[in-house]
Amino acid sequence: MAHRIVFYPVGNGDTSQIILENGKRILMDYRHQKKTEDGADPEINLKARLKQELQDAKRDSFDVVAFTHGDEDHIENATEFFELLHAKKYQGEGRVKIKTLWVPAAMILETATNGKPLSSESIIWRQEARHRLKEGKGIRVFSKPEKLKGWLKENGLTLESRSGLITDAGQIAPDFNITTDGVEFFCHSPFIKHVDEGEDLRNDASLIFNVRFRKNDNNYDYLAVGDSKCEVLEDIVTTTKAHRNMDRLAWDLYNIPHHCSYLALSDEKGEYETTPKPLIKEILLSGKEGAYIVSSSNPIHDTKAGREQEQPPHIQAKKCYETYRKKTGGSKFLVTMEEPNTTKPEPLEFKVDNQGLSLSRAAISAASIIISKPAPRAG
Repeated sequence: MAHRIVFYPVGNGDTSQIILENGKRILMDYRHQKKTEDGADPEINLKARLKQELQDAKRDSFDVVAFTHGDEDHIENATEFFELLHAKKYQGEGRVKIKTLWVPAAMILETATNGKPLSSESIIWRQEARHRLKEGKGIRVFSKPEKLKGWLKENGLTLESRSGLITDAGQIAPDFNITTDGVEFFCHSPFIKHVDEGEDLRNDASLIFNVRFRKNDNNYDYLAVGDSKCEVLEDIVTTTKAHRNMDRLAWDLYNIPHHCSYLALSDEKGEYETTPKPLIKEILLSGKEGAYIVSSSNPIHDTKAGREQEQPPHIQAKKCYETYRKKTGGSKFLVTMEEPNTTKPEPLEFKVDNQGLSLSRAAISAASIIISKPAPRAG
């Protein structure tokens, strides 16, 4: 038996799934592009893939669906895939159920992003999150800024009446127990100030977790980061150090921020390699021996055009991650749209079992080569 972490090749976007050995499933973000339905594009047909996986498992639901934030590349076409409780038009046969929806407080509160109106899909998910919070079930909200307290009051509710549904940074989400489920989710972010004081209610206020798996009394840590910039990560390091929780920044697996953007490392891209800010360097040096780095992104090209492109992924950032991976004895840097090749990428699947953390290059192939990270010695 093993826990599994699967990353899906959805272009410059995020979708990953954690499948616990007890059968529970946690989906983090959903990005389905309709162009994939004719099979002509390299990105995976996520809708078909997930439905087949659920059918094979004789399920019609996820235990948790977590949206790190409301940008299109994290929620695209999700309103057509899932059953939503706030309106009958989003219900019916074939829709996938969500037992518990995880969202940052910003997804309930935001009305615009950088002065731009919300997308129709963001508004629908905001309505769903608000409905579940009003009903008092089927949701977990991360962070309780003053703005959320105000929203609750406006809707005839109190913070105390919904406190069991809210988890702050520095706390463990109570939905899973490391003793009984073999996993726990420690919330690094968002901070209250990211919502109350910030202008960006997307990237700066997105979900960031230390996901800790336990097998044979050994811990294996997965650092799952949304589209955060370096300033937010610096806040996390400062706060984590102040609370003496640096073990929560250690990682065996790191889903790096924002599709390998240099902005998660520094304000300056660099000509050939990004130089990380000092606090970001501490995160990079927290990688354990044999650890893996995953970039949920398009292929990363080491060419003149690749070095000059404005949008991620950035080759300069990749070179930085590679530098620090080698310094810590890390195993591999993997790009979702490159494995096993750029023509037909397949989901990347990691396993946590009695032997430690291992990677199967293509999740669909039982004959795939397994690259293993040995379990640490007891004591």
